[in-house]
Amino acid sequence: MDNANILLLLYGFLAVLIGGSEANVSGVQKLFVFGDSYADTGNLGKLDRSLTRCWYEPYGMSFPRKPTGRFSDGKVLSDFIASFIGIRSPVPYKFRRRVSSDLLKYGMNFAVSGTGVFDLGNFQRNLSAQVDTFQGQINESVYTKYDIQSSIALVTISGNDYHQLFDKNCTRNEILDYIKNVTDNLKLELKRIHNLGVNKVLVTNLTPLGCAPLVTRKYNYKGCDKTKGLAVEGHNMNLNAAVYQLNAKKNSISSDFVVLDLHSAFLSIINQEKGARKFNHIFRPCCEGKLESFSCGQVNDEGVEQYSLCRDPSEYLYWDSVHPSQAGWDAVFQQIKPFLYKTLEEELRF
Repeated sequence: MDNANILLLLYGFLAVLIGGSEANVSGVQKLFVFGDSYADTGNLGKLDRSLTRCWYEPYGMSFPRKPTGRFSDGKVLSDFIASFIGIRSPVPYKFRRRVSSDLLKYGMNFAVSGTGVFDLGNFQRNLSAQVDTFQGQINESVYTKYDIQSSIALVTISGNDYHQLFDKNCTRNEILDYIKNVTDNLKLELKRIHNLGVNKVLVTNLTPLGCAPLVTRKYNYKGCDKTKGLAVEGHNMNLNAAVYQLNAKKNSISSDFVVLDLHSAFLSIINQEKGARKFNHIFRPCCEGKLESFSCGQVNDEGVEQYSLCRDPSEYLYWDSVHPSQAGWDAVFQQIKPFLYKTLEEELRF
């Protein structure tokens, strides 16, 4: 059996284990996912190991003990959202023609690791292209109007658009103008998803980017870099305003557009606030490159591993330089779960 067929069998196995049970107690039947590596469950191709490390060990070591195209040792945010709704994790768009049609009934995941609102030059589908692809599935009658009406959408934007900004010596006004450009275009795509028939659209705000191991490494993993705060604060403030404006134009009593406050959830854990899960390691990742030029999962030309790996990922908030561990995502999800119950109570009807 070749690797492609093995991966498909593995995905079918994962579809049973990840996400909710068959007894869906909610009114939501499908989840449509857009965005980046915070939600991608297998859409990134295996082209270059330096870019697609998620398809190689040690990724997936906690669950299901094999790489599945997720940038984590196990589950990612979209998996937890699907489980909360009471459905299986939606099939990645990449596998849509190679899995049982029965799996399509849970929705579809269009998210691609490394993507952003804009085209970042790394060949991934940007957010607009992902929404185009979603519309294509509707045009091809893969999903009907009824299917869409009984669904919600998750959009994750974790900051890929801003990495190039941090590498430049931009003025404050240039940064603010760029942020507005990002959030204005994000607003347009959220509206497009809703106009295609999705009644509830969830969108994540930016996490504290200066607290990710990619940044904290230069501080010996002792604390956050506050210089990234302007971009994060500006993006999140603009996003809140955009979502408010979108909801103001609707006649619905409930909010059709909802911001998932990952920023506050991460800060609660980082600051070890009461009720938040405690981690032995907050800033240091479980898996890290031996040198700054290497990343988790990378090997040299001789095949020698160029990364170090912890024994227990559940003790670490972060799995690698920018992505939470499965335990980290679980802890974050526990922080936002009460809000999800409240904001989705009409759709979920528990």
